Amino acid sequence: MKRDGRTLDHKTLEAMRLMAVQRMVEGERPAAVAASFGLHRSWAFKCRAAVRGRGRGPKVLHSRKGTGRPRKLTATQERQVFRWINGKNPMQYGFDFGLWTRQIVQTLMEQKFEVRLSLASVGGLLARLGLTAQKPLQRAYQRDPEAIERWQRESYPAIAKQARAQGADIYFWDESGFRADAVHGKTWAMKGQTPVVRVPGQRQSISAASAVSAKGAFWFVTYAGALNGERFVELLKRLMARRKRALHLVLDGLPAHKTKRVKKYVATTEGKLTLHLLPG
Repeated sequence: MKRDGRTLDHKTLEAMRLMAVQRMVEGERPAAVAASFGLHRSWAFKCRAAVRGRGRGPKVLHSRKGTGRPRKLTATQERQVFRWINGKNPMQYGFDFGLWTRQIVQTLMEQKFEVRLSLASVGGLLARLGLTAQKPLQRAYQRDPEAIERWQRESYPAIAKQARAQGADIYFWDESGFRADAVHGKTWAMKGQTPVVRVPGQRQSISAASAVSAKGAFWFVTYAGALNGERFVELLKRLMARRKRALHLVLDGLPAHKTKRVKKYVATTEGKLTLHLLPG
């Protein structure tokens, strides 16, 4: 019974080749050797021909790892692709979209290297480079990292020191808005007959402000509409009502927090309320 050599692993085939050549060197006929392994006689002749010639020998019969199809990009070019993507965005290279996609990487490589890879190959390249698709974190472009670090290192310790000396509390203030939108998933219906779900035409919304301390104390209030200087003063009065300890309030630089009306009210507290603005 003939055996299909393609079903055998590389190590087994290597051992068979070496054994076959050794037996033929000892005088056994190639056809008989091939028959003993269940292979066609041409296999034995190929093994014997492979080892003949100067500088060859049995080493040519050893299994070698297949190299596969050569890559279109060199190692240097692949490292350049990594430098393009890591910490950069496509708009720096003339694209009108700020997030990397395989299509954009494909186009960029074609422009720079005149080499076109399939989208699957681009995905494989990015994976080899250690790049993965991730949802980016949002940061305001006005953000000033140096000012933030300086506030954490210098400004806040000074506020904490002053509060301890006064026996005062430190609270962090912020506002937010909430809107009641009707959110629906999918449902089943007859093909071609899209179902209709009735929702209210007006969206209800409410605003909220809160203050929290590092020790876990929490205060909040809700109000309608947007925040302006007059309404902010009203909220501060509600926050300070019946307070016995002085308060240092840390808040962002919203224009409503910096109006003349707010400064005038803070002055009337005679040091019981102090506002500290965070850096941008």
